[in-house]
Amino acid sequence: MELTFQQLVFYGFSTLLLLSALMVILSRNSVKAVMFLVLCFVATSGLWMLLQAEFLAVALVLVYVGAVMVLFLFVVMMLDIDIAARRHGFTKLLPLALLVAIAFLFILHWLVGDNHFGLEQMEAPSDHDASYSNIRELGKMLYTDYFYPFELAAVILLVAMVAAISLTFRGKRSRKSQDIDKQVRVTKADRLRVIKMESSSSSQQTDSKSDEESNENKDKEQDK
Repeated sequence: MELTFQQLVFYGFSTLLLLSALMVILSRNSVKAVMFLVLCFVATSGLWMLLQAEFLAVALVLVYVGAVMVLFLFVVMMLDIDIAARRHGFTKLLPLALLVAIAFLFILHWLVGDNHFGLEQMEAPSDHDASYSNIRELGKMLYTDYFYPFELAAVILLVAMVAAISLTFRGKRSRKSQDIDKQVRVTKADRLRVIKMESSSSSQQTDSKSDEESNENKDKEQDK
């Protein structure tokens, strides 16, 4: 069986993805594990390019590789996690972990097996002309067929973000807050205060008077 160039590229990216994912789990260094995870995302973007999903491939590289994984790398380097302390008592939970892993593999095989993702169920992507835009097609699908799941995912992410901020907040609870009703009912007298100040001419006159008085006092002292 002669392999085409597209099949060779597919098997190359798939092998790279599997090996890098395996190294993410087996790597003892957290920084190296993050770098292998970056390699996983790059290989996944290559597979999406083969499926003619250019927007998803570019978004994966820009968002995850360029932003999220850089953030992960900074967090891992700043935390300086003690791996030996984390692995203490690992053997006690090893049987439970193996059972969970086996159950996960069975579920994964059932989901991505031939019954759901075989060649009979999933057709190969057809070729399109130059005017075809998968970004436009993706937007149509998100806001028509998958509108409610898309909005539900956005709400779940918003709730998770608010919960994370509230759980990690360590500031003072007795902080100032706005009173909207008081701000609306405010008047000009509450905000504006008129201060009477002397003009420049009057200030000069007072200065000259004070100078004259001081000179007179000096003359009187000299006469005495």
